[in-house]
Amino acid sequence: MNPINPKKLLNSKWTKVNVVQKLKHFSISKVEYDEQQNVIECIIRAEMNAQEFAIDWRNLKDPQQWKIGWQ
Repeated sequence: MNPINPKKLLNSKWTKVNVVQKLKHFSISKVEYDEQQNVIECIIRAEMNAQEFAIDWRNLKDPQQWKIGWQ
C-alpha cells in the first residue's frame, strides 16, 4: 500500500502502472477539502497532454494501479 497523507496530495507526482493511451505520468493539480479537512475532490492531470480527470484519491494507495513519483 502506498503511504499517502491527504494534506500533501497537491502537486504530488504519480506513475500509472497500467498505461492507457500513452498516459503514464500524472500530478495532482487540485484538491478540495471539507470543514473537517477530508478530501472531497481530487483532480489528477496527465503530463503528456494536460488532460484532467477527477479521481478518488484513495485509489492512489493501490500499488497495482499507481506508483509514487515518476518512474
